[in-house]
Amino acid sequence: MKYIIAPSILSADFGNLQRDIEMINQSEANWFHVDVMDGVFVPNISFGFPVMAAVKKHATKPLDVHLMIVDPDKYVQEFAAAGADRITVHYEACTHLHRTIQLIKASGCKAGVALNPHTPVTLLQDVIEDLDLVLIMSVNPGFGGQQFIHNTYKKISDLKQLIQGINEDLIIEVDGGVGLQNIATLVSAGANAFVAGNAIFATDNPKETISKMKSLTQNSLSV
Repeated sequence: MKYIIAPSILSADFGNLQRDIEMINQSEANWFHVDVMDGVFVPNISFGFPVMAAVKKHATKPLDVHLMIVDPDKYVQEFAAAGADRITVHYEACTHLHRTIQLIKASGCKAGVALNPHTPVTLLQDVIEDLDLVLIMSVNPGFGGQQFIHNTYKKISDLKQLIQGINEDLIIEVDGGVGLQNIATLVSAGANAFVAGNAIFATDNPKETISKMKSLTQNSLSV
């Protein structure tokens, strides 16, 4: 099993963005996690295409783009053209989720769906075979530094059961409150991709923290 560390550039130092991008390039991280927030779907605004283009220019690893926006269909093709490798939309933001998933794939990207803490994984059963990734939010989306919601472990377990015999290669990603203190437990629950922001960038040596996270995933036993 390959475990994926995806530092969230939302927590990077935007005054030294290229420096932090190069740090991720040189680290054991696997993806860049790009959080896009519109101030409508979530109570915060992050960044759009210009910043993403700047990241893409220097990044040597895939861009894992997480759209926390309303009407994501309007922008899927633009994010694909801007360099996204994976595009994840929120179940709660998509009126016609199946169509949105197909649009992402038609744009040449891997397709993911994110679930807010209150949304059960069973709601994905009719589209689960079409997905490359499910992102389980372990905090309420919109702000970094929140406390991890412990029901996340049950949701991971529920999702593992849902994909059995249907889409067992699905990536189960967790975002929110992920760090050295719980990443091994998340691996044991069945997750295999981990978004971390403050837990990486707020440390004295972010590159070393990524290495420690990677080591914890590799030394854990998945159930």
